[in-house]
Amino acid sequence: MANSSGVFSGVDVRSHENNLVHHTREIDRERLIVRRGQPFSITLQCSDSLPPKHHLELVLHLGKRNELVFKVQKETGSGDKWWFNQQKVQDEMLLTLHSPADAVIGQYGLAVLLMSPDGHIVEQTDTIKFHLLFNPWCKDDAVYLPDERLLQEYVMNEHGVIYMGTWDDIRSMAWNYGQFEDHVMDICFEILDNSNDALKNSVRDTENRSDPIYISRIITAMVNSAGDRGVLTGRWSEPYFGGVAPNRWTGSVPILRKWSEAGARAVKWGQCWVFAGVACTVLRCLGIPTRLITNFSSAHDSDGNLVIDVLLDENFDSFNKSESTWNFHCWVESWIKRQDLPKGNDGWQVLDPTPQELSDGEYCCGPCPVRAIKEGNLGVKYDAPFVFAEVNADIVYWRVQRDGQRNKIKVDQSNVGRNISTKSVYGDHREDITLDYKYPEGSLKEREVYEKAGRRFTDEIPEVGKLHLSIKHPKPVFGTDFDVFIEVNNEGDKDASAQLTMVAMGVTYSSVHRGECHKKTISLTVPAHQTHREVLRLHYDDYVRCVSEHHLIHVKAFLEAPGENEPIMTIANIPLSTPELLVQVPGKALLQQQTTAYISFTNPLSVPLRGGVFTAEGAGLLPATEVHVDGDISPGQKVSVKVSFSPMRTGVRRLLVDFDSDRLKDVKGAATVVVRKRYTPIRPGML
Repeated sequence: MANSSGVFSGVDVRSHENNLVHHTREIDRERLIVRRGQPFSITLQCSDSLPPKHHLELVLHLGKRNELVFKVQKETGSGDKWWFNQQKVQDEMLLTLHSPADAVIGQYGLAVLLMSPDGHIVEQTDTIKFHLLFNPWCKDDAVYLPDERLLQEYVMNEHGVIYMGTWDDIRSMAWNYGQFEDHVMDICFEILDNSNDALKNSVRDTENRSDPIYISRIITAMVNSAGDRGVLTGRWSEPYFGGVAPNRWTGSVPILRKWSEAGARAVKWGQCWVFAGVACTVLRCLGIPTRLITNFSSAHDSDGNLVIDVLLDENFDSFNKSESTWNFHCWVESWIKRQDLPKGNDGWQVLDPTPQELSDGEYCCGPCPVRAIKEGNLGVKYDAPFVFAEVNADIVYWRVQRDGQRNKIKVDQSNVGRNISTKSVYGDHREDITLDYKYPEGSLKEREVYEKAGRRFTDEIPEVGKLHLSIKHPKPVFGTDFDVFIEVNNEGDKDASAQLTMVAMGVTYSSVHRGECHKKTISLTVPAHQTHREVLRLHYDDYVRCVSEHHLIHVKAFLEAPGENEPIMTIANIPLSTPELLVQVPGKALLQQQTTAYISFTNPLSVPLRGGVFTAEGAGLLPATEVHVDGDISPGQKVSVKVSFSPMRTGVRRLLVDFDSDRLKDVKGAATVVVRKRYTPIRPGML
């Protein structure tokens, strides 16, 4: 790296030592990767002593085209600028560089110059390349997180758990973040380089990369491809031609690599948890503590009035698609000090990379302080009213007549924003963080926050009569027939006649209707002080035609009793459970030594499965690998496959497996794998 005929004979960037103390050794052991606000040392080999009165200067280059060039000051000790000191050790010069805690992140080029007394360059090294990342271990960095347990989870942990399903039937899915896998860090900077801001003005963009608020907002926009050269294109219902169905992904790494290899062309297809998983990978890789959040019964309010208006036609089909309530919705939170906002807004910030509404002309959302949402401070940056509605909106159901007249039939003030969840730092179990976002439902403080947020209160429908409607159901398994029970309770003193309409339809998790499975309208009489139970039988052959890959059945019951009650309606979302894969890795797993995983699955359906394919991946274990099943899988048949791999990194790892076929998709399984170094016995004569 230097002219062999001059004073400099070589440079050692000491990547093994530096990367270890900078918590970057998992990314790379050969390249120098350091964190800002923390010193690092390189050694300059010298073939001779420095000539008298000569001195060293260090020059840094930053940006794809060296947009920024500046000198490193010598021994100033100042914390707001780059500086260095030098120490002669035998025939080497030890150079220790100190970066400010608000330095620009990115790839730097460093040149060491030997300067003559009159200021001329006598000799210089070749450019020394290194990467600088955010430093959540540094108390002066805006992403500082003063708890080592949290840092190990929210920066260093490469596997996570994503919560899905419905608020009353929460399910978990393992996800491989893989932020330290080969080339992922380079792809993260490639994402920044392809943003609209970078393409428009690369100098200004480079200067802004000192700010985690700016970076997090760019990442949120770039994870989706709406309006830019982003990573993922969203699609919320089948078919998923020309790409990978969202449910098939088990981790972020194949998505990021696919985007990069295609020359920044968007990968198909993503949905909210995929967008959130990829964003979590990129933010953790760059050094911003991040966790993935699931909000159950999540509202999408498009007009900012904090009310979701659900319009139903005379057949009870929903037809206003701009506003909806999703069974669950995923975003991420990043830990950032908000120096741009009044005191009290530091800490967890909501970032939502799913493209829903424009924010300052970009399809991004956040960062928005979680604390501001809880307190109803909706004037803070960014997108606080939208996030507040996601966890607090009212749902108002209207029945629209053919002449356009609307009748309010149901108001729901407590269903939105339930069981807000994230993976615990203490293991693979769920932590409920609902109280981080809002005060207890129905409390006085909750009412105060709503008024502060300008939320208009929506009166409940007054009940004129004594009829009550409810839906009860089992926890059915996909592939079986099952019953849904609709109960009409008459608390009045006289018999009541009514008409009951029951509709079952297949929906996606984001409330996109896939078709009607079953509909039934009956007239009934409910005796005083008694309950009438109606059974809605759902056959597999009926619901398989309309159910989505999310295996959700949406049931609505509507009761009209003229003279007794205002019309009343109740709703239930019924998730259909699917089997799990059995994944086993017997024996010891050793670094760079072949290990075999055994995966088995039994077809639970009454029909054969065609086109079966298993996909296995795991950070530090193996890249995404497909194993195709030969022939059909008959009803009740067990199929077993083997996947062999050689672990690439030591530590506790997770092997994730997905199974897909024509009729059954999104079947998951996982196994924990502890990878150890190979033990080399000492033989006689080796010492």
